[in-house]
Amino acid sequence: MYLEKIDSPKDLRALNVEELKGVAEEVRAAVLHRVSHHGGHVGPNLGATEAIVALHYVFDTPEDKLVFDVSHQSYPHKVLTGRAKGFLDDEALDAISGYSSPLESPVYDNFEVGHTSTSIALATGLQKGRDVLGGKENVIAFIGDGSLSGGEAFEGLDTAAEIGTNIIVVVNDNEMSIAENHGGIYANLKLLRNTRGQAELNLFRAFGFDYHYLEQGNDVKALVELFRQVKDTPRPTVVHIQTEKGHGYEPAVNDKEHWHYCAPFDLATGQTKEKGGGEYTPFLLGNFLMEEMKTDPTLVAISAGVPMALGFGPEQRRQMGRQYIDVGIAEEEAVALASGMAKRGARPVFSTFATFLQRTYDQLAQDLCVNGNPAVINVLGASVFGMNDFTHICFFDIPMFSHIPNLVYLAPTTFEELIAMERWAIRQEQYAVAIRVPAGETVHSNETYEEDYSQLNRFKVQRWGSEVAIIAVGNFFQKGETVTKALADEGIEATLINPRYLTGVDEALLERLKAEHRLVVTLEDGCIDGGFGERIARFYGPTDMKVLCLGIKKALYDRYNVEQLLHDNELLDEQIVAKVKQLLNNSSVRHTQ
Repeated sequence: MYLEKIDSPKDLRALNVEELKGVAEEVRAAVLHRVSHHGGHVGPNLGATEAIVALHYVFDTPEDKLVFDVSHQSYPHKVLTGRAKGFLDDEALDAISGYSSPLESPVYDNFEVGHTSTSIALATGLQKGRDVLGGKENVIAFIGDGSLSGGEAFEGLDTAAEIGTNIIVVVNDNEMSIAENHGGIYANLKLLRNTRGQAELNLFRAFGFDYHYLEQGNDVKALVELFRQVKDTPRPTVVHIQTEKGHGYEPAVNDKEHWHYCAPFDLATGQTKEKGGGEYTPFLLGNFLMEEMKTDPTLVAISAGVPMALGFGPEQRRQMGRQYIDVGIAEEEAVALASGMAKRGARPVFSTFATFLQRTYDQLAQDLCVNGNPAVINVLGASVFGMNDFTHICFFDIPMFSHIPNLVYLAPTTFEELIAMERWAIRQEQYAVAIRVPAGETVHSNETYEEDYSQLNRFKVQRWGSEVAIIAVGNFFQKGETVTKALADEGIEATLINPRYLTGVDEALLERLKAEHRLVVTLEDGCIDGGFGERIARFYGPTDMKVLCLGIKKALYDRYNVEQLLHDNELLDEQIVAKVKQLLNNSSVRHTQ
């Protein structure tokens, strides 16, 4: 085996070119072993294997700098840079993340990367820094899987050309994003493929780049030859390689969208090992939107490269027709598009994960809310129960979005409340509305919910008590119910409140609580710093009311265990009950009813 003798790219470079095909096969096998046992990105890594082997063979990494876009295709890179154990040893699979990480390898991984379209821009920083400090190394950005549709990629190309010195952009063209590609740039890539790079209309040349095309992007020997041609180039250069997503594993080749990312599966059959069970709230929401479209031709669903976020597979996308648009991985465009559509009289609904909406802050504040256009933004996965990779944490949304003027941010507690809020948000014409879609296990209710939320910042009292009031936000409302029952068992009849609105407070209700309560507890499934609870604490600041704000402390988390995270932040039910009792006991005055 080759991999047994490769601890670094230096070992790889000791081989002859003819041996690299065997290395690539072993790297691919290692990737498949990991993803079949652990889950992860399948198609992107299999299609990029030969290119990454060739890059490390030709370039003098780590002296030459390699930056991956999204970095979900960096598994082969990790295998070749001292981390093969995390792909071959079943006991070590959890030690390796799914993205490039200087915490793992400060020598070979230049950046923590998990979002799209950043590689060229980051590489321009290395390019300029090298030039200022008098360095001579090559700077390489590796980009593909739809990432060219993001605006930051264009900005990076623009800056790289302006700097005008050595930078090599490898465009890994597998004709796919997560699903199919969207955006006019991909028509030019198709033209370049069809003409084997000879078309006069060439976006990259227009930017000022030298340009090379290779049709055999999964031929490691041809890749080595081309990379040798461009190594040490004095100018910005694009190397456009045509690869096959999922290359070397037939199921991934035959269904490229499904195999972009996959849970653990049987390698022989391609069948997932754990069958999904139960309902998934975003898919139920997607079904609701499709039903609404049947009676409302102005309703349009917007995706930014992740259509399956709401369960919109190929057939669903076909059925929606012109009432669906995918802008590619370009969330900023999606928000501005939604604002423009709402201005014109359509009813746009943009849905994506909270971590990706971080990229849209300016568009939400300026393009949408300053203009007051009634678009709907569904915020997915905003919870400790959401994605937990270092770069994909989804629970910083409340501090980010709840302070944007002219935005109404709602936090439903059940699926039925979600649908009531969604229906209102779509049909109303007064506000830009964001909805924090419940995450985790789908919760249903027989309760009848309001259909009009236009009178803002009205909290809902679920049950009245005294001494302590628990205001439990969205996903954590059920936790509030459990804590309330536990306190009742201790003789404490607490008030339970569903705030519903994250962008304001119900001042009348909060004033009313002063009469018979000594303690207000806020529970939020998100970052506590700048969060909902602090708004409540600020209201009660000049008074004698004690406020206990419970949520997740601001920090960078990576692949956390949910129960441990809750424990560390004193969010387990028994911890909350104990804290409430302690605070009540420490208070010398008790209200009387």
